[in-house]
Amino acid sequence: MSGMVERRGAGMWLSHIGMLIGIAIVCFPIYLAFVASTVEQQAIVRPPMPLLPGRHFIANYHEALVAGINAPVWRMLANSMVMALGIAFGKIAISILSAFAIVYFRFPLRQTFFWLIFLTLMLPVEVRIVPTYEVVANFGMLNSYSGLVLPLIASATATFLFRQFFMTVPDELAEAARVDGARPMRFFFDILLPMSRTNIAALFVILFIYGWNQYLWPLLVTTDPQMNTIVMGIKQMFPSGDDVANWPVIMATAILAMLPPVAVVVGMQRLFIKGLVETEK
Repeated sequence: MSGMVERRGAGMWLSHIGMLIGIAIVCFPIYLAFVASTVEQQAIVRPPMPLLPGRHFIANYHEALVAGINAPVWRMLANSMVMALGIAFGKIAISILSAFAIVYFRFPLRQTFFWLIFLTLMLPVEVRIVPTYEVVANFGMLNSYSGLVLPLIASATATFLFRQFFMTVPDELAEAARVDGARPMRFFFDILLPMSRTNIAALFVILFIYGWNQYLWPLLVTTDPQMNTIVMGIKQMFPSGDDVANWPVIMATAILAMLPPVAVVVGMQRLFIKGLVETEK
């Protein structure tokens, strides 16, 4: 027994050491980016680069937030936040209602409609981007939040996941609600929605990051610099030709761009993990 405990202890230490090494490998570039955002330009372009934060934290971050390149970083962060939240909430709302209709309502070609929705997984934004752009332009939604969000709020993946979960809900619940006189939407809001809380949380994290990292679609539908997203802004900060990059401001912008997704993941990590691994509701 003592030998087993010792072996288990050694394995635990080795696993922890491996985990710490992995964390260090992932976090070290982020730490270097933070250090670069707190020093002067000369400290970055002249090797070796310092490994400790400098004294220009406030100046560099203030320059990034207020000045930016084509638009202030705070404005681009706000645009990205609206887009990410709009996409996440829109995808979840449409998908959960679609799955509810497919599972609990009987209508002709019900399964056909579901598989048509599922087949759209083979048509990502890049494939349908030209006709989608034409539709958005014809509706006058260029350089607008509606143009950024609406074409991306349908999700076959989320519809499929909610459908699979609803199919595991006992039929007795729906029958009991029907006997009690609850109408379909009352059953949806009072029973299904609370039971889907962890699934919604897990999907929200994934979809928020998906919306936050969008680059190609915002690049097409926005020509006004004030509507740029933060991912576009970082790309535009890199100079063209013989211009010199302002690396402290670029790194400060990159750190600021990481904060909202990290905050969402950290703030919802328990529900996120529970929604991914929980099998019994």
